Amino acid sequence: MTTTHTIEHNGLALDWAAGHGPITGALSATTGAYAVATVGTLAHMPPTWALAVGTVGAIGHTASGLRQKLAARTIGSRAASWLLGSGWTTWALATGPLNWTALGSLAVIGVGMGASSRAVGLYEEARELEALALAERQVARELSAERRGIAAEWVDRVQRVCGITLRVVAVEMWPTNTGFTIDAELPAGGTTYDRIAKENARLSADARLPHGCTAAASPGIDQGRVLIDVTTVNVLAAEVPYPSDYSALSVHTGIPWGYRTNADAILTYLREQCALVVGPTGSGKTNMVHVILAGFARATDILTWVIDLNAGSAGLPWVRPAMDSSGQGAAVRPGIDWLAASHEEADLMLDAALRVGLYRKRAYQDLMAKANTDLLPISHEIPQIMLVIDEGAEILVSNEPEKRKLAKKILEVIRMLRAMGIRTVLTALGATGAVLGNMMIRREAKTRVALTGGATEGMDLSKLFPDARGLRIEQAPHKGTGFMGTPESPAALFGTWRILPAQIRDIVHATSDRHPRLDAVSAKAAGADYARRWDHGRTAWINDHQHTDPTPSTSATASAGAGLNLSAHRNQAPAVTETDGVDAEFERLMSVEFTSAPQTEPEEEPARRPGLNLSAHREEDNAARQAALTVLIAAGPEGTGASAIARQLERYGTSRQTVAGWLKAWTDEGEAVRVGAGTKTRYVHRTHAHSIPDED
Repeated sequence: MTTTHTIEHNGLALDWAAGHGPITGALSATTGAYAVATVGTLAHMPPTWALAVGTVGAIGHTASGLRQKLAARTIGSRAASWLLGSGWTTWALATGPLNWTALGSLAVIGVGMGASSRAVGLYEEARELEALALAERQVARELSAERRGIAAEWVDRVQRVCGITLRVVAVEMWPTNTGFTIDAELPAGGTTYDRIAKENARLSADARLPHGCTAAASPGIDQGRVLIDVTTVNVLAAEVPYPSDYSALSVHTGIPWGYRTNADAILTYLREQCALVVGPTGSGKTNMVHVILAGFARATDILTWVIDLNAGSAGLPWVRPAMDSSGQGAAVRPGIDWLAASHEEADLMLDAALRVGLYRKRAYQDLMAKANTDLLPISHEIPQIMLVIDEGAEILVSNEPEKRKLAKKILEVIRMLRAMGIRTVLTALGATGAVLGNMMIRREAKTRVALTGGATEGMDLSKLFPDARGLRIEQAPHKGTGFMGTPESPAALFGTWRILPAQIRDIVHATSDRHPRLDAVSAKAAGADYARRWDHGRTAWINDHQHTDPTPSTSATASAGAGLNLSAHRNQAPAVTETDGVDAEFERLMSVEFTSAPQTEPEEEPARRPGLNLSAHREEDNAARQAALTVLIAAGPEGTGASAIARQLERYGTSRQTVAGWLKAWTDEGEAVRVGAGTKTRYVHRTHAHSIPDED
C-alpha cells in the first residue's frame, strides 16, 4: 500500500509520492548527485564509493528491465544514467564540485538524461501500442478464419439442399454466443429468399443442429439479399423468469412479450394493431396473458380492460393486490382498469368502449387538427384502451345468443376504433379455420402468437402465418414456447417469460402510481357503467367464495314449506364476516380512487309487509331508476336531460317519459335542480348545484 504525504505551503500541494517525468526525473538525479558530491567533499568521502553505488544501481535497473521485458534501448538508457551520474559524482569528489566546469558538465548530463528518458518513453508507448494492435490483428485473423469457415460451410450446404449458389457478404456472431447470422447475396435471375426459407427444416437437419435450434431464412437489406439466422444453442429449453426491471413503458416504444432464440426481446407495437394469441390447454397461454398484462401495467399511456368469462381468472391476480391492501395505508390501484367476468359486465364494457371511441371522434377533432394527424395523439393524459379478451376468438365463432351479441360488439370495436386508440388482444385455443375464418381478425390482428407446447392438434401454423415457411411445431416442444410474428419481426421461434403470482403482486404495487386515468371526455362518454365498475354490487363475486353451512336452519326449513312464496329476490341481511369488512373497505377505496361521481346515501329500506311479496317484478324498475340517478350525478355541474339519460338506459327499456317523471319527482323532492326552459332544459344533481355554470 502506498502512502501519500501532502504538505500544504502557501496554497501549493506537494505530492512526494508522485512519479517523475523526463524533466523532473533528470532534475532529481542531477540535484541528488550534486548534493552527494558537496556533502561528500566536506565529509572527505572516498570517491570510489559513489562509483560503486552507481554500478549497483545500473545492475539493479538492468535486471528489473529484463524482468519487465523492456526494450534494450530503455534498459541501456537507464543503466547509462546511473553510470554517468555516479561517474560525475566520483570526479566531483576528487576535484571539487564548486567550480563552473563541474556545474556545466552536470547540467549537460541532466539535459541528456531528460532527452534520453523522453525518447525511450515514447518508444515504449509505441511498442506497447504495437503489441496491442498485433494481438487484435491476431484475434481478428482467428475470427475471420472462423467466419470464413462458416461462410464456406453454409454456401456448400445451401447449394446442396436448395440448389442455390450464394455469395456471403458477412457473418455476424451473436453477442449471446447462441448462434450467428449469415448475410448473403442471391444469384442473378430473380431468385428470392423464399427458395431458402421453405427449406429451413432440411437445412437445420443437414447442419445437425440440436433440437429447438433452427436455420431460418428471412429477407435481407434488399430483395436480392437473404439473412439466414442459425441458432446453435437451444435457449428456449430453460424456464426464464419475467425480468425484474419494471421501468416505464409506452405504447409508442413497444411492449415486450417474449424473446427470440438469440435472447433478444420481442417488442409489440399496438397503437394501430390488434393481436391474436393462440395456444391449446397446457401450452402456457394463461401465463402469456399475464405477461401481456404486465407490459400493459408498466405502460404510462395504456388502460387495460379484461374480459374473461371463465370466472375472470385472467384478471383476478391483477385486482386482488389492490383489494388486499385496503385499509393498510396508501391505496393501491389494480393492475387493470376494468374486469368483466360475466356476459352482462362484458356487455357493459363493450358498450362503454364503443361510446368512448365514437365520442372521441367528435370531441378531439381540434386536437388532431392541431397535431396534423388523423390518429388520436395517445399520451398519459389521453390513454389508449387495450381490451384483453381471453378466448375472445371463440366468442366470435360461438352460436350462443349471449356470445353472438358480444361478438358483434367486439368486431365493431376492432373495425371502428383504431384511430381513436382502442385495440384488442384476443386469445384462442387453436389455430383452426373456424377461429381464423373471420376476415376482420386476419386483417387487423397483425401481431400473432402461436404457443404450441409440442401440441399438434388444431395448430395449423400455415393458417396463422400464411407467409412464413419452414415452421414446424416440433421445433417448440416446451411449455411457453412457440412462434410469434409482427409487422416488424417475421414469424419465428420465441419463448415467453414465466411470471408467478408473487411477481404479479410486486408489479401491481410498483406500477400503482403510474397508471393513467381515463380522460374527462372519454369518462363522460363511458358514463355510469364505467364510473361504477368497482361498486360492491358488481365486484362482490370476487370474494364470493366463502364456505357456508350446507345444513339449513330449522326456521329456514319451516319457512320454505309454509306455502306460496314469490319473494324470489328477497334481500335478507347476511351475517357480518371479516370478508364483508374487507369488501366494504375495498368498495370505499375504489369509489374514492376511480369514481368522479359523488356517492349518495342509501335510502332507508321500508319495512316489509308480511304475507304475499311480489317485489321481484319491481326490482328492474328500481335498478333503472338508480342507474338514472347515477347518470345524473355523473353529469356534474353541466347537468343532463331526460333524452340523454334514456339513451344510456337502453338495456332497461326505459322510455323518455318515465325518466322525465323521475326528474320531476327529484326536483320536487330537492334531489335535483332544474335549469333552463324549453329545449334547453337540463337537470343538475343537488351536490353540483352550487357550481352550476352561468347561462350564456
